Amino acid sequence: MDLLKPSPANSCPLTPLTFLERAATIYGDCPSIVYNTTTYTWSQTNCRCIRLASSIASLGIGRGQVVSVVAPNIPAMYELQFAVPMTGAILNTVNTRLDARMISVLLNHSESKLVFVDSQMKSLVIQAITLLPSEAQHPLLVLITDDEVSFNLSSSTAVDIGYEDLVNRGDPEFKWVRPESEWDPMVLNYTSGTTSSPKGVVHSHRSIFIITVDSLIDWAMQKQPVYLWTLPLFHSNGWSFSWGMAAVGGTNICLRKFDVALVYHLINRYNVTHMCGAPVVLNMLSNFISTPLKNPVHFLTGGAPPPAAVLLRVESMGFVVSHGYGSTEVAGVVVSCAWKQNWNTLPATDKARMKARQGVRTVCMTEAEVVDFVSGMSVKRDGMTLGEIVLRGGCLMLGYFKDPELTSQCMRANGWLYTGDVGVVHPDGYLEIKDRSKDVIISGGENVCSVEVESILYSHPAVNDAAVVAKPDEFWGETGCAFVSLKDRIDEKVRENDVIEFCRARLPHYMVPKTVVFMEELPRSSTGKIHKFSLRDIAKSMGSSPPGGM
Repeated sequence: MDLLKPSPANSCPLTPLTFLERAATIYGDCPSIVYNTTTYTWSQTNCRCIRLASSIASLGIGRGQVVSVVAPNIPAMYELQFAVPMTGAILNTVNTRLDARMISVLLNHSESKLVFVDSQMKSLVIQAITLLPSEAQHPLLVLITDDEVSFNLSSSTAVDIGYEDLVNRGDPEFKWVRPESEWDPMVLNYTSGTTSSPKGVVHSHRSIFIITVDSLIDWAMQKQPVYLWTLPLFHSNGWSFSWGMAAVGGTNICLRKFDVALVYHLINRYNVTHMCGAPVVLNMLSNFISTPLKNPVHFLTGGAPPPAAVLLRVESMGFVVSHGYGSTEVAGVVVSCAWKQNWNTLPATDKARMKARQGVRTVCMTEAEVVDFVSGMSVKRDGMTLGEIVLRGGCLMLGYFKDPELTSQCMRANGWLYTGDVGVVHPDGYLEIKDRSKDVIISGGENVCSVEVESILYSHPAVNDAAVVAKPDEFWGETGCAFVSLKDRIDEKVRENDVIEFCRARLPHYMVPKTVVFMEELPRSSTGKIHKFSLRDIAKSMGSSPPGGM
């Protein structure tokens, strides 16, 4: 039989941008965005995005050019997820927690032609532009204002263009620019960090389409959910749920700044059904109130496993926590802890322990494995043998922007993405992250996974936040040094030895931290991750511990 080849009629490129016009048709009169006193329907959002895309194109922005956005989770930030790529341009959402120097580095590296900036961050971005190299072309600025008041950017680096002006003057009949190929770049996201050598992750329309559909399937998200934006949209475009909400006709509850009291207020006011966030957000929610929610709220978290003690607290309040694993390089969650019905009969502590595992590959992910660091072979499924987590599937990045060498280091010729994360595979096939490769502590020849020790520390009733790093030791080579912050409501004095003895009763002795440092607040990166490199510097500056047993 002759094999049929695709023709132009059946080779229409995949893109998540089509979700928006579909939402306008099906859910046209339903709320799409809610923010303070502003509410838009899906019909209005579709129209606003088309008009905005028209105006962006009229500024000379087109295929392959980068458009940056520096804004919190406000309606404009959501609309730009569609409007920018609708011009053929590449969307770059900038971390709002960065300083002017780092923003300048990113704007220069991305060669951004146009920057949308929230009014509260205007001076920050103008300062960043003044720091650009003299030979760099300065991007145009578009100011986003909540109240749509008049403004004036009195700077040679800025032009007087207002966001709502662009929306209002755009052509509602504009034919948005579809990708010529589904492999065309769509977004550029920079990984968290503070160095002057940024890693810009480039994703195609295809990869974003796949991860968006995959995420909706894996989370079993029903049609027309009410989604509260506690996860920053600058963080991998909100794990690609920005486009996912259009696919299911959800209501986006926008939130300018995370505030625990406001989050609970919005949950109750709008009957929120879904939220995303890092484990630290769960910790903040669990420490604020203990009153159960009126209705269950599904919460998807990723990254380091949520400590069992935190999981128990938030689930007792009514949050239904799902745990997964992903990265900027795969644009969302690609390994998740698929729940089995028979696990519901387990004791609460065992259920929390099972839920803390990252799990198995999601439906649209081809393969997820843990391989030996040297041989590259799959590790034993014993829940103990450490290896590097590798991924293969349709939502992998195209590569790092302007960095083919770094791209080749982690994207091998065999089609795998080498993540640099350390994990194990349990006998039932479920994967569990143990650490970043650089965070494993080698004490007396034994591998100590900092995540395991941190999980025990979080179960201490007085501990609010915890991180464990390596500290030089004359006898063991290195030992664990625990940095902890205590809960505000704890009155009694907690001493270093109290914490060490608590760990000693629950861990093998070689895993017990030898040093405990109390801090009012642990340093965090701009995406909320604990700055372990800062803590390692502190531990190293403390000097090597003298010889002695543990």
